[in-house]
Amino acid sequence: MSDAIRFVLDGQTVTVADVAPTMTLLDYLREHAGRRGTKEGCAEGDCGACTVVLGELSPDGSAVDYRAVNSCIRFLPTIDGRELVTVESLRDGDTLHPVQQAIVDAHGSQCGFCTPGFVMSLLALYLATPDAAPTRERVIAALAGNLCRCTGYRPLIDAGCRMHQYPTPARWSAADADRAERVQALLALRRDQGLSLPGFQAPRTLKQLCEALAAQPQALLLAGGTDIGLWVTKLLRDLPPMVYLGDVAELRTIDTDADGRLRIGAAVSHTDAWAAIVARYPMLDELAQRFASPPVRNAGTLCGNLANGSPIGDAMPALIALGATIELHHHSGTTRCLPLDAFYLGYQQKDLAPGEFVAAVYVPAPQPAQRIASYKLSKRIEQDISAVCVGINLTLDADAVIVDARIAFGGMAATPQRAIATEAQLIGQTLSVASFDAAAAALATDFQPLSDLRASSAYRLRAAGNLLRRFALEQTQAATPLRTHALDAGSLDAPA
Repeated sequence: MSDAIRFVLDGQTVTVADVAPTMTLLDYLREHAGRRGTKEGCAEGDCGACTVVLGELSPDGSAVDYRAVNSCIRFLPTIDGRELVTVESLRDGDTLHPVQQAIVDAHGSQCGFCTPGFVMSLLALYLATPDAAPTRERVIAALAGNLCRCTGYRPLIDAGCRMHQYPTPARWSAADADRAERVQALLALRRDQGLSLPGFQAPRTLKQLCEALAAQPQALLLAGGTDIGLWVTKLLRDLPPMVYLGDVAELRTIDTDADGRLRIGAAVSHTDAWAAIVARYPMLDELAQRFASPPVRNAGTLCGNLANGSPIGDAMPALIALGATIELHHHSGTTRCLPLDAFYLGYQQKDLAPGEFVAAVYVPAPQPAQRIASYKLSKRIEQDISAVCVGINLTLDADAVIVDARIAFGGMAATPQRAIATEAQLIGQTLSVASFDAAAAALATDFQPLSDLRASSAYRLRAAGNLLRRFALEQTQAATPLRTHALDAGSLDAPA
């Protein structure tokens, strides 16, 4: 085991020792590395001013995959073995990187505070699209995690659309030998045993993970840190010893089992997990795109979201509706599986025994005659917490009669929860608006929502019913699916 953090920065291996395990990457850059181009805006992963790019070896070790992440909630030890790219890394004498030059030429910088974060988000997109300019829609999606207080989004989007018009610097060319050097630099940092610091361990295998948890049963499991990071930056907590899942090989995979189910490991990011799910269920693409922001999806994990069990977590309603199952692993080596909807016992209470952790989630394969949708209702489209989120999965017979229904809501109860009375109301009925009108009335039996700053109880019930009606309209009248805008479903009147 080693006692120093090692990563690549500007082609050089950097070694950092004797730091607190909860030091954020942002604090390291600004206070220790003298790289103050990276800014702190919110300290909770919302504004994007702190965005940097992390490079990680591809699964086969032949290339480096670059993704934007929020440095303000990323603990420094978790970048061990990776390449770090900051806005200062783009400097090449007096020549600007194409992303930077495009922003200059498009007049995309106003006060300038947020500009480095926009540069880094666009850099990640630039590196992901080396052969062709991205579409305007893809640029907008890439910038969903960056806020500009001066409201200068149009020129920044224009810059993203034109950044490929400039010559690519040799050291950022996908075909350049420098890429091979980057791969070799990261291969040289690979560990067999994993990083070990006081208060922080990063095992490399499932066996090492279980040994670490057996030795420290009160240790805090850390995956993406997109929630735990805020415990430090906002709540100022002192954390117990942490065991990091992000380097455990067995938890980083997406496989298909003998039943055709996707098995998504606990260390798989939202970005990769949702890509695999959407490949099977294209109708969930909007939910995937509206889940947090690209930097959060690149860092956070799907299983971490499920293990957290927030009543407003957006992943749970859709996965419960699909009939997902989670795999729980005990550090002694035993394993058990249970339906995702049975995992949540109460607010922040899970069916999780001491020594157990979520190892994977299984997502069933699509079945014939299924009708599936998921809708999220929030005050803004990008990067916002749901007021109501619903996952709907119906199975129809040849006569369009509903023979099975799985409907789950977030934001309506203390846990993500199925609408059992509503499902019962639908089973045996023909798929029609009238059937869903009756089912919407049953929601009051299933839920007594709380009122909070996002929505009142009455609003949530009405909005939830109208989301059901929306599903019926889309399924029966070939209506074009509409994006869910700012708390709009509650303003829809039920059909007469």
